[in-house]
Amino acid sequence: MLQEETVVPNTYKGSKLKVFSLNANPELAQEIVENLGTELGKCSVKKFSDGEIQINIEESVRGCDVFVIQPTSEPVNQSIMELLIMIDALKRASVKCINVVIPYYAYARQDRKAQPREPITAKLIANLIQKAGADRVITMDLHAPQTQGFFNIPVDQLLAMPILAQYLLTKDFANDVVVVAPDHGSTTRARELADRLKAPIAIIDKRGSREIGEKREVNIVGNIEGKTAIIIDDIIDTAYRVTTATKALLDNGAKEVYACCTHPVLSEMAIENISESHIKELIVTNSIPLTEEKKISKITQLTIAPLLSDAISRVYEQKPVSVLFK
Repeated sequence: MLQEETVVPNTYKGSKLKVFSLNANPELAQEIVENLGTELGKCSVKKFSDGEIQINIEESVRGCDVFVIQPTSEPVNQSIMELLIMIDALKRASVKCINVVIPYYAYARQDRKAQPREPITAKLIANLIQKAGADRVITMDLHAPQTQGFFNIPVDQLLAMPILAQYLLTKDFANDVVVVAPDHGSTTRARELADRLKAPIAIIDKRGSREIGEKREVNIVGNIEGKTAIIIDDIIDTAYRVTTATKALLDNGAKEVYACCTHPVLSEMAIENISESHIKELIVTNSIPLTEEKKISKITQLTIAPLLSDAISRVYEQKPVSVLFK
């Protein structure tokens, strides 16, 4: 259904559509412009000797609809500053519209006050992006969908679920699949994938301290005996949660365990944890690029470039984007 709805013109060369990439994920940006039939806009991102960022736009953008591709991934704070400075530069260059494409929105996990005197950093980042001069945000799989409400400009949140599900449907799992939510907060996401795979769901119920290394009581809600378990999450960071979930599933009778997520943050000991675990395959997207040391045989990375290029095309052509949310 999604592929049938996808309509991307053969070329935008010579049009008022301009696509720029900063340093966070140039490979994804290149894929996007190839799908759009155009080229990346010319700009340079440099640093002064003290680390300050300097950006120069090296072509005219007056009156153009500009899209800036920049996930706010590692190094997170530098990626955010690059984006803010680029928005300011575009605004001062008299562009018609500034659209920021943020495949991975950093600080999204700090979306509420979980304890006294905590900041709501997801809202702060939204304020900064708007204040800098952005007119629209295109993003993917926010940690908390209500983060869209932190913006007073249009936000299009695209979903990687169809891409992940389509890949999993190519696997010969027969009818012995169960989709697993790693915690109660992931139940909705697990149910959406289960509906696409026509499979039941299970939930990992953990009790006790959330501190890493602390022993927690783990219970499995649902039937996983003899089944292929597929863990679904939006972000995998240290991979501690997904690897401990894998062990719990296997200890409780699962036949094998796959895992998938949209955003492969994979910080600290994540790659070591995944390599040493019994996860058969970890399926991720390229919302965040994988460095060479993270490209291990257990990890399969799927591209989101066609989805993002279609979204950019629809926004530029003033066509409905809603079909991409299905």
